[in-house]
Amino acid sequence: MSASVRYGASSVALIGLLTLGLWPFLDAAGRVGVLVAAAVAIPIQVGAFVALVRYRGEVRGFMAAWAGGMAIRAAALLVVAILVIRSGSASAIPMLLALAGFFFALLLLEPVCFKADPPGHGKAV
Repeated sequence: MSASVRYGASSVALIGLLTLGLWPFLDAAGRVGVLVAAAVAIPIQVGAFVALVRYRGEVRGFMAAWAGGMAIRAAALLVVAILVIRSGSASAIPMLLALAGFFFALLLLEPVCFKADPPGHGKAV
């Protein structure tokens, strides 16, 4: 199993567990917010990880993928914050907190999956 597939599956599992842990403490609007945050965070994180694996072994490419991934995460958080706050949605606070938390949790998962795949195997994503 490639690092990218392993990371994608692990990401879905981790976000699922975190969401289940939060579920009893949220009202209906908060639950919707957390689910939307998960739907935003997972594809962005997996895409950023795929780029890192693709450019493993190429210093400039790897640094560009890393910086680009961080910029995309920050931009996503900013865009979601602007949209949700302007909409006046009751799920704004849980959604933004969950999105930032999911990004952080999935960033911590990256080294585990990245290290498990030896260099050269990440090319065929």
